[in-house]
Amino acid sequence: MTAEVHYCRHCGEAITDPDDAVYVGYEHGNSGPGWEIWAHRDHADLLEPDPVATRILAHVLAERAFSRAADGGLWSPAAGDW
Repeated sequence: MTAEVHYCRHCGEAITDPDDAVYVGYEHGNSGPGWEIWAHRDHADLLEPDPVATRILAHVLAERAFSRAADGGLWSPAAGDW
């Protein structure tokens, strides 16, 4: 049985030492199964979240907050909930 080769998401190099491999997450594929994301132990803290996903999440959260405020909901700035 051959060992699976992992590649570091930060530097793109193969991770040759299994003890140096850190599982970072899972990325979904558009038309099939996704893949696991790995990094060297020294590079795991250097990875940043996906900027597209972060931007989408920010838009969703802002829309929820402003729609609740417009409806007089829980987070209304006019009600002094800040």
